[in-house]
Amino acid sequence: MTLSEEDYIKAIYHLGKGENITVSTNALAEMVDTKPSSVTDMVKKLSEKGVANYRPYKGVSLSEYGQRIALSLVRKHRLWEVFLVEKLDFSWDEVHEVAEQLEHIKSEKLIDRLDKHLGFPQVDPHGDPIPSKSGEFKKAIKKLLNDIPIGSIGVCVGVKDSSPPFLKFLDKNKIALGDTILVLDKEEFDGSYNIKIGERAIHISNQIAGNLYLKITE
Repeated sequence: MTLSEEDYIKAIYHLGKGENITVSTNALAEMVDTKPSSVTDMVKKLSEKGVANYRPYKGVSLSEYGQRIALSLVRKHRLWEVFLVEKLDFSWDEVHEVAEQLEHIKSEKLIDRLDKHLGFPQVDPHGDPIPSKSGEFKKAIKKLLNDIPIGSIGVCVGVKDSSPPFLKFLDKNKIALGDTILVLDKEEFDGSYNIKIGERAIHISNQIAGNLYLKITE
């Protein structure tokens, strides 16, 4: 697989939310930021290689073989993110672009040793699960903050938006993975939320609440 082909495979995987559903070529073109005609050419090529299942005017999904490649790329990407944060002191908003380059390293021996060196982590710095070498991973039972009842208490276990601006916002407001959050109330006017982290009361927008994953504890 070329680097471009691997990027497409991972994009199809993420658009299908890991469930291997059929995604439209227009959605894929938007995600990889290229023309729909170029996407069609690529998915035809992937289909010929047995990596994807392409049906004109219907969309594209990954074959079982393609799914294995996607999970391997996701595993490598997330392991490198852990390494960059834990061992090289990168912040969590800096690691994605670097890991995008490192995920294409082919050496399975290197990745296996990296996994062992890191202590076989289960999640990356953003709370996303890391697949095992066999492609298995535990799906966390989590909900977005704006989908849980007022008065609930949960632990922040991930973010939906992992873009640098959002992660910098969380750092600025001292909101991090592992924080216990109490949902105090919701403003009727704009849908914003009042929450409590430890002894700190914080006001956040509905947009922020819609990008924080919590594991409910109470």
